[in-house]
Amino acid sequence: MNITGSKALVTGGSVGIGKAIAAALIAEGADVAITGRRADVLNAAADELGAWALPGDVSVEADVVSTMDTFVERMGRIDILINNAGFGHFAPLVEMDTARFAEVFATNVTGAMMMGREAARHFVRQSSGQLVNISSTSGLKGGPGGTAYSASKFALRGMTECWRDELRRHNVRVLLVNPSEVITEFASTAGYEQKDLPNKLHAPQIAQALVGALKIDDVGFIPELSVFATNPY
Repeated sequence: MNITGSKALVTGGSVGIGKAIAAALIAEGADVAITGRRADVLNAAADELGAWALPGDVSVEADVVSTMDTFVERMGRIDILINNAGFGHFAPLVEMDTARFAEVFATNVTGAMMMGREAARHFVRQSSGQLVNISSTSGLKGGPGGTAYSASKFALRGMTECWRDELRRHNVRVLLVNPSEVITEFASTAGYEQKDLPNKLHAPQIAQALVGALKIDDVGFIPELSVFATNPY
């Protein structure tokens, strides 16, 4: 697609991968809005990026509907949805808390579904659109402590496959992006430490890969994209 002039909405766009994607889209000439739950962080990021801030929580249906309605009212249409909002909770199975488990799914799965649903209604009417779900390589292979997070990303991958089959006939492309470990604040929020090294992935590299995938001619599309560091050890 030609990203210049497109209207893009990035959830969880105030930090990390979401912020980097918003920056990359703006650099390509897109008009971008970002969402987030922390209004102060969101507004600061929007000012820095030259984006439009739309405070809201993707796990709250009223926020999702309001966000999409407000976006389309102001922008006139939606061309790209980046479903990036998400977080992790990591614990052994024997210590898994049902409330935390449900909280992860409310954002990573139900929130993505609701945002995808609202965008898809516009995409179908327009007969065009790009729906991107930011998943993880944890959605390809589980590991110790990943019960909640990996399960949510496996679920997101399954939903993506369903949406891709449903929406292709409406000229809508659905892409899943699976980053491996990326140095962002995700780790500290999830309660574990990361060591930042130059040979590890950083958010701009994920954004670069995504923009490259979006820019191919609309006659074709990349259904799934995994990004690994070449030598992170």
